[in-house]
Amino acid sequence: MIRTCLLMLFCGFCLSTFGQVTLDECRAAAQQNYPLARQYDLIRLSEQYTLSNATRGNLPQLSISGKASYQSDATTLPFSIPEVDFHGLPKDQYQIVAEVRQNIWDGGEIRSRKRQVEAESDEATRQLDVSMYALNEQVNQIFFGILLIDEQLKQNALFHEELERNLQNVSAYRDNGTANDADVDAVNVEILNNKQQRITLETNRRSYVRMLALLTGKELSPDILLERPVLPAEESALVIRRPELSLYDAQEHTLDIRRQHLRTGYLPRLSLFAQGGYGNPGLNMLKDKFEAYYIVGARMNWNFGSLYTLKNDRRKLDTEQLQIASKRDVFLLNTHLQLAEQEGAIHALRQQMEKDDEIIRLRSNIRRSAEAKVANGTLTVTEMLRELTAENLARQTKAQHEIQLLMEIYEQKHLTN
Repeated sequence: MIRTCLLMLFCGFCLSTFGQVTLDECRAAAQQNYPLARQYDLIRLSEQYTLSNATRGNLPQLSISGKASYQSDATTLPFSIPEVDFHGLPKDQYQIVAEVRQNIWDGGEIRSRKRQVEAESDEATRQLDVSMYALNEQVNQIFFGILLIDEQLKQNALFHEELERNLQNVSAYRDNGTANDADVDAVNVEILNNKQQRITLETNRRSYVRMLALLTGKELSPDILLERPVLPAEESALVIRRPELSLYDAQEHTLDIRRQHLRTGYLPRLSLFAQGGYGNPGLNMLKDKFEAYYIVGARMNWNFGSLYTLKNDRRKLDTEQLQIASKRDVFLLNTHLQLAEQEGAIHALRQQMEKDDEIIRLRSNIRRSAEAKVANGTLTVTEMLRELTAENLARQTKAQHEIQLLMEIYEQKHLTN
């Protein structure tokens, strides 16, 4: 028996030392396993492809065009020239042209487009950070839910030991004539009720472990041990560093890039070009024959049409920036309200925990006194069981308060990051 107990203690020590899973490990595994995490790579790939396409706008651009037409009239000379045989241009004309254009200055269009792509990619990443951050709260709830069940199972086991001890005592009292069969049945009923509660707790724990395994993508044993997080020290000032704030900053940065992009709409464009063609007529309009030709030169294009809408475009961006500022203010207000609620809950739990040990001590005294009275025949077993249950509830309440305090503190950390 002693060797068996020592072996169980050794196995328990090994499991607690090497088999425990921490909250940080679960959160990190959930972040990697969550299907949404794959979008980080997709955002980066999309950014690379779009930037590559934008950069290729500086490469020489080749275009080919062709034309075949028939017209009702064509150019002719209203007079005749001696020794010159010119009957006028043909009414059916054909032309194929290949042009190579090299951008010299595009008003900053390509550079602005690249900056806008980078800003939009960063904004998409920040939006994904917000969605992924919400996953931590799910992991926290399941993790602390398992810890709470573990504490309840511990108290259930202790209560079972107390009931078994009292069952032996009551059985002895029955043999001495100070108790009867009904008293023994009353203790047995409490033992059965306690076993039913344990079945429910164990079932709930298996469900919670299964949920944690699905979130983390890990194979977790139903009997896996979780390491209780260390109670963090109280912080004097809470600074909000939520990913939502980074998202709002990224959105404002995107607006700044879009505002700068408006300038490219009314700046000139310069380019070099070279054309090579073949057709009838060629460059010499007086020859009615197919000829090859080429043209090289420079081209400038300056479009002022965007100036008509420039003021409204800027006002629209200013409106969007005000909307972002409003969302940030609403988010900060709601977060501060939640923090105030959390602070109240944490303060209340700390005050309650200061009384838990004293309540347990007093309940233990009352229970021991009740057991002594039962032994002397001055108190019924039912009344003694009531005091025993009250002591067990006091111990459960203390364990629940400890886990609840951890949950509230980590919820506070979640709200502030």
